[in-house]
Amino acid sequence: MKRVPIARIILIVFFAGLLLTPIVVKRLSSAHKSSATAAADTAASLSRHGFYLEEVSHAAGINFVHEGPTLDSKLAHIMPEVASMGASVSIVDFDRDGWPDIYATNSREGSKNHLYRNMHDGTFKDVGEEMGVADVNQPGTGVSMGAVWGDYDNDGYEDLFLLKWGRPELFHNDHGHGFTRVSEQAGLPSWINANTALWFDYDGDGLLDLFVGGYYPEDVDLWHLKSTRMMPESFEYAKNGGRKYLFHNLGNGKFEEVSAKVGINSRRWALASGAADLRGTGHPDLFIANDYGVSELYLNDGHRFREAGEQTGVGFAPKSGMDVAFGDIFNQGRYSVYISNISEDGVLIQGNNLWVPKEGTSGNGIQFENLARDMGVELGGWSFGAQFGDLNNDGTLDLFLTNGNVSLQRGKSYWYDFSKVAGGNSSIIGDAKNWPAMEGRSLSGYQPKRVWLNDGAGKFVDVAQSVGVTDTHDGRAVAFADLWNRGVLDVVVANQRGPLLVYKNTVAADNKWIEFALTGTKSNRSAIGAQVALFWNGQEQVQQICGGCGFAAENDRRIHFGLGKNPQIERVVIRWPSGKVQTLNGLMPGKLYKIEEPA
Repeated sequence: MKRVPIARIILIVFFAGLLLTPIVVKRLSSAHKSSATAAADTAASLSRHGFYLEEVSHAAGINFVHEGPTLDSKLAHIMPEVASMGASVSIVDFDRDGWPDIYATNSREGSKNHLYRNMHDGTFKDVGEEMGVADVNQPGTGVSMGAVWGDYDNDGYEDLFLLKWGRPELFHNDHGHGFTRVSEQAGLPSWINANTALWFDYDGDGLLDLFVGGYYPEDVDLWHLKSTRMMPESFEYAKNGGRKYLFHNLGNGKFEEVSAKVGINSRRWALASGAADLRGTGHPDLFIANDYGVSELYLNDGHRFREAGEQTGVGFAPKSGMDVAFGDIFNQGRYSVYISNISEDGVLIQGNNLWVPKEGTSGNGIQFENLARDMGVELGGWSFGAQFGDLNNDGTLDLFLTNGNVSLQRGKSYWYDFSKVAGGNSSIIGDAKNWPAMEGRSLSGYQPKRVWLNDGAGKFVDVAQSVGVTDTHDGRAVAFADLWNRGVLDVVVANQRGPLLVYKNTVAADNKWIEFALTGTKSNRSAIGAQVALFWNGQEQVQQICGGCGFAAENDRRIHFGLGKNPQIERVVIRWPSGKVQTLNGLMPGKLYKIEEPA
């Protein structure tokens, strides 16, 4: 079905003169449930869905609340909307003790980021300040928008790249004892208004390269605006955003910026990116979700990139792309790609995209079709971060989605005035002074999250409320990790101007699992880009190690497979970024296998 462009929809709403108010979701009682009630809810969810997510951040010693930035006073009338990003979460075992740690960003000028060390007893301790990665939002340097981890010098310890609206930072991990700032030595630019970054080895030389996607142009200082003409020129085809950077790792602690050399020249408004070998060529392709426009898919031949979004079908309709997540949702050994967008009943139905490879297409001729509506994952509100993972260990990948844009006054909506701007010409849209004042009104606020359970038969069903995910904060990033080494995927959610939520997962005992922790030798030490294909009970599922995935997020480096009941594991095939293929036999469920790339 042909989609109506966003501006046309908004114009229809505007000229019809509809007074719009968002659906207001009732806030759930903040009173703690009794232990008996909680136990009953858990038992009911385990019986019906095979898992239950209990929010345990306070009990785990995590009491972090994100704070947003305060930008130039010329933006005061729309500050809640302009400053509506920055909450992120990434998972890293920074000290190599075998237990995943959590890094959360803050975005108020002068605020501290937090690095939560896993204490092995169900709790976490903030060690960000003593490790040297907390005081990173100093006035004049910008504020944090996200973080991705990768061992760029192959010394065995994960290093930190901090993306900001401001000065990007690279911190070298000093063998788990602290971090040293090496931004200038690495050759990073002085300012990027970035909202996405990822580590990947695009040329297969065994060294991690770094992609960074700009949102606002890099010459815009959001705290000292030279002009209020710093907004997108269009709600559909904006190309006046930040540039894209590809930093090629030279192997001596330095990076060379090569985006123009390798064919990446876009100035669309990037919000998320992901890298995966979508065609089976052995080279990671680059997928970018852009706000105010179409998605971009850069096909990689190992040396250069070719933009093929329109050719492959993923760049045909302009939307508000905010997430890139990969998942083998049909257990066929091929990745589908989930891109989040905006939906608001009675106003705008862009719909999220689930790009699935078309039957009979592969390699350079690969084509994608959008099956989000058919599979039940199209409508998710004002959607942001999403991740695929097997939450109930039944052998199929489920989908967790965050949403909610700006939650201010209940029952008062900014959508009507927002539609008037979106329906204007470029001179109106592109100048912030033309945007009507928000005056405390919400813009798609107080939205319930989505936890879509894969039924294994081509459909997803939302079970969020019954499995314990009931918050209505403005969700941004979500990351999966087996936080307590129990063979289940726990969930961490970063909320804009809201709490960092940790959901401890309880899974039905009869569903089995297996996990893999990979270490590269010829490949990059982090093994980012490695693919693990599991064959069991006559089926196959492939997963990869990513160096940044979803919106402003990064998952646990370890790969987790749910196996369902009575699994018979046939074999596991690992394709390393170096091209080496390794087959493992005789594996048993219920174990974490530590695999080093063969020499």
